[in-house]
Amino acid sequence: MPELPEVETTRRGIDPHVVGRCVSSVEVREARLRWPVDEALPELVSGQQILRTRRRAKYLLIDLETHTLMLHLGMSGSLRVMPAQAAPLFHDHLDIVLDDGNCLRYNDPRRFGSLHLLTTDDHPLLRHLGPEPLSPDFDGAWLYQKARGRRMAVKQFLMDGHVVVGVGNIYANEALFMAGIRPDRAAGRISLERYQRLATAVKALLAAAIKQGGTTLRDFVGSDGKPGYFAQQLSVYGRSGLACRQCAAGLREIRQGNRSSVYCPSCQR
Repeated sequence: MPELPEVETTRRGIDPHVVGRCVSSVEVREARLRWPVDEALPELVSGQQILRTRRRAKYLLIDLETHTLMLHLGMSGSLRVMPAQAAPLFHDHLDIVLDDGNCLRYNDPRRFGSLHLLTTDDHPLLRHLGPEPLSPDFDGAWLYQKARGRRMAVKQFLMDGHVVVGVGNIYANEALFMAGIRPDRAAGRISLERYQRLATAVKALLAAAIKQGGTTLRDFVGSDGKPGYFAQQLSVYGRSGLACRQCAAGLREIRQGNRSSVYCPSCQR
């Protein structure tokens, strides 16, 4: 599933191609995404200039003159810049056609993504989100405060979008390894010092992943059609049973909330 670095990679990839351009039309081939695409959307945005692109959590925001397009890539979606005349593939569900002859083409084999038309950022999907992990609002003190009295496992706590946005399964595994914290330890029983290490690890990992173009495990490609390369640097995710790169102990795997957690029994406690 595209996580924060993949969405940010997409945003940075499309930004120089779309900002300042006008939307000529929107062609919706398949409106049945996770939520149906608003029938009025093509008419409402056609002719509007794209002012800027933003990201909030895993949502890509494209600001127009009077509206904002909010796109979620779902489990397997991608957004690419290409000539509008290029023949669409089977899972190319919609095009945002630009006035220079190019388009933003959304491909999503599983149709778990979504496209919403906003007039304000006060949308139910955005309203209660936690801070951005790369912002000054997110640090160890914030995690420590939010964890007080919480019995849930720290990995699930870290992946809670009300605590901090955009830290999905891959990066939660990696950040906990870097901070030396077992993924199944109770969130409320971790010290401030260890949460400071965890927040630092989250920031470092996400920044590095963005620089590498994200992590491609199955479906993700960036706006240029190229995969991300951060997967080559993963320390624990997907390496169950292999030797820890720090201490050579065998990495172990457990299931948490129907997701795989891999950790080192020696380096993490």
